[in-house]
Amino acid sequence: MSKILRVENIDAFYGDFQAVQNASFAVEEKEIASVIGTNGAGKSTLMRVISGTHPGKQNGKIFFKDTDITGWPTHKIVDMGLSIVPEGGRVFGRMSVKDNLIMGSYIKGARPGAATALERVYELFPILKEKAEHPAGSLSGGQRQMVAIGRALMANPEAVLFDEISLGLAPTVIKDIYARIRQLNKEGLTVILVEQDVKRSLKTCETAFVMLKGKVVLEGKSKDLTEEQVRNAYFGM
Repeated sequence: MSKILRVENIDAFYGDFQAVQNASFAVEEKEIASVIGTNGAGKSTLMRVISGTHPGKQNGKIFFKDTDITGWPTHKIVDMGLSIVPEGGRVFGRMSVKDNLIMGSYIKGARPGAATALERVYELFPILKEKAEHPAGSLSGGQRQMVAIGRALMANPEAVLFDEISLGLAPTVIKDIYARIRQLNKEGLTVILVEQDVKRSLKTCETAFVMLKGKVVLEGKSKDLTEEQVRNAYFGM
């Protein structure tokens, strides 16, 4: 399998504070990969660097489909086929669910297939069709997360970064969302999950990358890594 995403020697800063240090990893096309680590390990910052939303200084290189996308604006990265579901299921609260979803298809490459993409999102998350005209801010946390995922899918991506999508959600909602993610992967979507939950990550992914204090300290195929190995790396033991 070819590497759809390569991250090479990334450093990222917030002022004088270095949040990511010399981080490198690569994700194969059509696989599920997990970036695992505690709160503050640098996972979300690394995702912001990849998606073009990090506000601070950064170094290193990012390649998507063998194209150097380092420093590209976010809309151009999305148009290339790489979307992100940001931490916290952020939505435009006063806009309707439908309008939130349509926002995801505004890039040039996604506009022709917007109607088809919208129906696909409604198939994945039927509750969003029921609440299509409701303000997105009136939804439950799990439903807002579904809107955020659906909005990312509206861009017709080849790969999606899912940043802490289970944070603060009920176990039944998490189970449902992960089932949809596995379904999307089976249909050909490359998935990069950012997670704190070691057990869920290893159960879901094919490749795992563990971050600690801004560094990638362990990586490997999930079938070859024990939960103990990952936990030791996770806590710096």
